[in-house]
Amino acid sequence: MNAVLAVRQYVSKMIEDSGPGMKVLLMDRETTGAVSVVYTQSEILQREVYLFERLDSPNREPMKHLKAICFLRPTKENVELLVQELRRPKYSVYFIYFSNVISKSDVKALAEADEQEVVAEVQEFYGDYIAVNPHVFSLNLLGCCRGRSWDPAQLTRTTQGLTALLLSLKKCPMIRYQLSSEPAKRLAECVKQVITKEYELFDFRRTEVPPLLLILDRSDDAITPLLNQWTYQAMVHELLGINNNRIDLSRVPGISKDLREVVLSAENDEFYANNMYLNFAEIGTNIKNLMEDFQRRKPKEQQKLESIADMKAFVENYPQFKKMSGTVSKHVTVVGELSRLVAERNLLEVSEVEQELACQSDHSSALQAEQCRVSAERAAAAAEPAAVGAGRGSAGDALRAALRAPRQQRPPGAAGGAARPRRQRQLVSAVVEYGGKRVRGSDLFSPKDAVAITKQFLKGLKGIENVYTQHQPLLQETLDQLIKGKLKDSQYPYLGPNTLRDRPQDIIVFLIGGATYEEALAVFNLNRSNPGVRIVLGGTTIHNTKSSFLEEVTAAGFRGRSTESSQVPPRSSSRR
Repeated sequence: MNAVLAVRQYVSKMIEDSGPGMKVLLMDRETTGAVSVVYTQSEILQREVYLFERLDSPNREPMKHLKAICFLRPTKENVELLVQELRRPKYSVYFIYFSNVISKSDVKALAEADEQEVVAEVQEFYGDYIAVNPHVFSLNLLGCCRGRSWDPAQLTRTTQGLTALLLSLKKCPMIRYQLSSEPAKRLAECVKQVITKEYELFDFRRTEVPPLLLILDRSDDAITPLLNQWTYQAMVHELLGINNNRIDLSRVPGISKDLREVVLSAENDEFYANNMYLNFAEIGTNIKNLMEDFQRRKPKEQQKLESIADMKAFVENYPQFKKMSGTVSKHVTVVGELSRLVAERNLLEVSEVEQELACQSDHSSALQAEQCRVSAERAAAAAEPAAVGAGRGSAGDALRAALRAPRQQRPPGAAGGAARPRRQRQLVSAVVEYGGKRVRGSDLFSPKDAVAITKQFLKGLKGIENVYTQHQPLLQETLDQLIKGKLKDSQYPYLGPNTLRDRPQDIIVFLIGGATYEEALAVFNLNRSNPGVRIVLGGTTIHNTKSSFLEEVTAAGFRGRSTESSQVPPRSSSRR
């Protein structure tokens, strides 16, 4: 199961089916993103696609010498725009591909508009999602729920995206969902309805063990999106933001014009592919090795060209040299900016506090650190829900006291002012309301059975390899239990009467409210350590803290309260 390969094959098939000759690729906003993460512009140019246009662009000029490959979502707006396009065609012939199921009435409307008979083909190619990594996909949706209920439009879009993923991977799965989440049950029912209605599309070759779709809710683990990350891909998204593989570096001090926006794609960048899951310390070493390798090659490429053979060798090697030069510049710039932000925001200290609050039962040293040295706003927002969930009350009380302290009583260097603590308290309250103990279906912090307690104790005795990466997302434990056949039906029931007799092999897990790159790393490691098991992780979005997760929480209506009396009281729990 490879999401990137599935969408890439669709794009390749579109180009091949249109035959030889110059082409234009006509897309909408969402399909533009879907294509851009699996194909580079230079790769498509090599396939005789010389122009990229948006269907909704008002200033497109007629170019009758071009063939049009249309890759569009089957929305009402796109169908209406396509009808107008076919009535006054700008290109010689149209090959139309929809990224999801299109209704017969819409196909009829297109046929009636095609009076000049310029449409050569209409097909459905199910690339209705963003293939982030081979084992990770996203729908780029924020604010999918209102409180504990779906936004109807977002439910429809999520159902379409998830069923498109299943169709592109050729999977007709059994479905399990998180019982404590009404949105998870509702989405499971909608996906099942589509599979039943479009049964002919889902009539794939049966496998010995049916694939499984597991639908979960982000509110069951509101801690993971709040923690600082220390692996390359996750750090880049947390500190700089990844949008369809593109990184905006325009705010980096002294950035050159050609590096204001860079692309990080494991499919086309060997260094990134080899380092995306490594921690920041290893990245620094590998960047140094990359630069040294580049410096060793550089003099050879710039030696004197004294013969035809020298010139030929230079021409043959120049593209590789130029590509390596771009790779070095890009990653040195990105890692340099990450280092600057880590130092500027005291993220090593912040992360140590976060990890201790999230993973340890004794919070005394973390509280002292919080009061003495942590000045970043999101650290307090992350520490509070972790302490409220994990502590018996003292941690939450002390952190609240720190947030209430007047500015003049705060330690030197700590950000102060009335507005900041008030905003922090609101965010803390909102996150607890969104994913606190009363909401969670599973116990995020305390193992109930003796085996789990023993495992946790032994894990503690072994020590921690890295204090900054000791936290493990709840998803890792959930999938581990699923792979072993131990995931409880009482908490994650099947939709319908049938159940799996054998351990699942092909697993699609989808997180309503968004996934994280920490969870993507967990899935990557599970795939690697469990031969024969293939897991694909999806979410309504891929979170970082400020611009995504906290926005998701507040968009859902969990806005917190600003008065002291409205603070959520601490709850009793022990660490998982």
